[in-house]
Amino acid sequence: MLGWSLKLFRIRGIQLSVHVSFFLLLAWVAQEGWREGGGWLGAIWNTGALLAFFGCVVLHEFGHSFTALHFGIGVRRILLMPIGGMAEFDSIPREPARELLITLAGPAVNFAIAGVLWLLVDAAAGPEYPATLIGVSQLLLHANLVMGCFNLLPAFPMDGGRILRAALASKYPYLRATEIAATVAKFVCIVGIIFALLQSWWMLAVLFAFIFVAGEIEYRAVRRREIDDARWREMLARFYAPLPSADPPFFRDDRVA
Repeated sequence: MLGWSLKLFRIRGIQLSVHVSFFLLLAWVAQEGWREGGGWLGAIWNTGALLAFFGCVVLHEFGHSFTALHFGIGVRRILLMPIGGMAEFDSIPREPARELLITLAGPAVNFAIAGVLWLLVDAAAGPEYPATLIGVSQLLLHANLVMGCFNLLPAFPMDGGRILRAALASKYPYLRATEIAATVAKFVCIVGIIFALLQSWWMLAVLFAFIFVAGEIEYRAVRRREIDDARWREMLARFYAPLPSADPPFFRDDRVA
């Protein structure tokens, strides 16, 4: 289903794509703006605010991606979905320091955006944001703070979960570190789903459910790779095993006494 996407453009060789379901979210948000009495202005305001928010999501993913490129890791694409964005790397570095830097780059972008906006507008705002440039700026300021903090939750494979895995990998084998991070993520996601349902925040509940499944999928992929690597090492060890030394040759002395 992740293949149901439209290609937008490339930056530094990274393809930016948008999943077709994202347009359903746009339509729903526009309809809500219209229904709440704003008419065309409400629909345009809601749509513009959503696009601005996802612009920050793109910048977040480029933070991860550009740092990965710095370490020589290829990035196939960034995919935008209704629940957020996802950067698809050719591989995940097993060096804890590199994974940590790549992971921190995303939330760092959000906090940097929030810091710049905090210098330009009043950070305090009510529950409603006015349909003005200042209102959009206040909305993006708060949205980037929430996005940066939310991504630091220890819910693997989100940023916080990867930070946890990187920290564990400095002490435990990579597979074991991934298993622990994925287990912690399941607990966090279950609590998050219950909380979201109690608040009737359906999109948040879906997001936590997606994270729950994605964490298990990535853990299984790491485990499968570890098994395959172990098999290859065993095969190579057998193939290149040194031959047993032969018995010393028997020499006959034919000299005449």
